Amino acid sequence: MTRILLKNVNLNVEIYGNGPPLIALHGFTGNITTWESFIKASKQKFQIIAIDFLGHGLSDSPPEVTNYTNVETICLFKILLDQLQIQKVFWLGYSMGGRIALYAAIALKKRTSGLIIESGSAGLPDQKSRSERVAADENLANWLGMVPIEEFVDYWESLPLWSTQRRLSETKRQALRAQRLTNNPLGLANSLRGAGTGAQQSLYNKLSDLKIPSLFLAGEDDKKFVELAHGMKNSVPGAQLNIIPNAGHAIHIEQPENFNSSVLTFLRTHTEPSNKSIESR
Repeated sequence: MTRILLKNVNLNVEIYGNGPPLIALHGFTGNITTWESFIKASKQKFQIIAIDFLGHGLSDSPPEVTNYTNVETICLFKILLDQLQIQKVFWLGYSMGGRIALYAAIALKKRTSGLIIESGSAGLPDQKSRSERVAADENLANWLGMVPIEEFVDYWESLPLWSTQRRLSETKRQALRAQRLTNNPLGLANSLRGAGTGAQQSLYNKLSDLKIPSLFLAGEDDKKFVELAHGMKNSVPGAQLNIIPNAGHAIHIEQPENFNSSVLTFLRTHTEPSNKSIESR
């Protein structure tokens, strides 16, 4: 564990392996540990830089919502790349992390080797939808600030989005719940306010400008995000799409071997030997 001070906040950053660098970004209520299987499978050939978002894991949970916006997050990422002396990086993002990875790839084009989005989106396409989502996320954030974290996690785990996780073993489900319970309620609430789907600008009109290797992944049973993945794949020149069978939203947890194989095949195909890496454990 390494907490790195970037501007006025500490981000928890863990670095594994050596080779072309990849930044791994978890989803809402997640943290670095979500990538355990992928890190084990990839660290012999690639350098994985896993980051806890603000409000999650061991990163800070500042009270100012402005710290959580995509613009501020990308600013921190740029400073981190400079500090680690990394010129170009692959971005891997899951769910909320997928939206932010897409934002990073667009905002930091010259620092981007490629993009992998798992169960992500390019935001909401119209202002009405974004306004409605902002209001819904604000209500959820306010409620989150008033109830015990256990009650929020009970609600979160009851959402239809996670229904396929009932197929996981009891051990895995309990480990996932325990991880969610470690998050800071204020941090989660501010993450909803600053980095929620409604708060993010729509990126659909920028997808055709992406000139980098791109892979979009969705679980076969996650119908909404299968449709979103198809749409993004069709908008990004030369992009690849992989729909993973017997999986819902969290492919890397529900079907880790298929996920790892898909991502590593993509990375090996598009590795740039000129990428710089740094020493790590």
